[in-house]
Amino acid sequence: MTNINEIAQQFTNFLNTWHSFREPYDTKLDIALHEAYAKEMRKYKPIDFKSAPYFSPSSAGSSDRELYVKALKMPRDEDVVKPWQRRYTARGTVVGDWLQRELLLAERHYEKFTGEKVPFKIARTEEGAPFFEDFVKTQRFIEHNGQRFSLFGTSDGLLEYVDEETGEIKRIGLEIKSKQTSYSETGFQRMKGPKEDHVKQVTCYDLMYGPLDGYLIVYINCSIKAWFMSDEEHEKAPDFRVFGVEITDEMKTEILDKFAYVTKCVADRTSPALDLETFRFNNFKRSCAQSLSDEEFEILKAQVKRAQRSGLPQWKKDGYYEAFEFIREVRENAGA
Repeated sequence: MTNINEIAQQFTNFLNTWHSFREPYDTKLDIALHEAYAKEMRKYKPIDFKSAPYFSPSSAGSSDRELYVKALKMPRDEDVVKPWQRRYTARGTVVGDWLQRELLLAERHYEKFTGEKVPFKIARTEEGAPFFEDFVKTQRFIEHNGQRFSLFGTSDGLLEYVDEETGEIKRIGLEIKSKQTSYSETGFQRMKGPKEDHVKQVTCYDLMYGPLDGYLIVYINCSIKAWFMSDEEHEKAPDFRVFGVEITDEMKTEILDKFAYVTKCVADRTSPALDLETFRFNNFKRSCAQSLSDEEFEILKAQVKRAQRSGLPQWKKDGYYEAFEFIREVRENAGA
């Protein structure tokens, strides 16, 4: 039976083969896809955000305190968006849309170009729509450790893959991520595997749409080394990487334990500890700072002092100090 890492390599080979041919024009595909989106987006889909806390798969790597204040509906940070940041996030979205369309194109044209059956297809919903984005936006309620909460979001895709050894059709999840700052980001020296937060995210998708037979996380790099490269140069600096992830019961339990713990904290109004290490990427920094008790603030102050005297790398010490200074300033300005 083909394992998920072998499937990841086959997906890599498939994309490289498919992209060795010029892009075919397919007006019929674009018409069908846009009409399907329009039909789907006109539907009324009630979402229950009141009866229990909800968590998005992309927040699976967030700190417990951030999830806690979000569940309490405390304000999200209103940081000033720099123009290049807005363009960065927009490109990331477009990259996902592009690959989804490429897979639909391959279904219709791959065999014509290569003489071989297309090895990967996008699964379809019961209504025949592609299994991604708005077509499969889902809210799944879960009861775990005596707590009730929901997972809400949508997937980048679900693939159907025919196992070459058994002939069995496997259901493989697809998650698409972009890299944009340097061609080396997807090189073999820098990228050894998928990010931990991304693995947690696809574990949530397995809980929502599974059980699945594995997940592929695809990193697309918008920065390439050069237009003219030899095959050998591209092998050393690939513009995309694919990693296979096998979702285990232990991984799912770890995620459910985390969300159940936050849910219980919300019910009991017992604040989880604030994690300074992940504070830079916290989207509720001000709310977290304002929600701290005086005792919690003193604990953080002692933690930062210990970190400065420790053997931690300087960049980590700086991160602790900057996080604490931000928290201190917010509390002082709020009159805490």
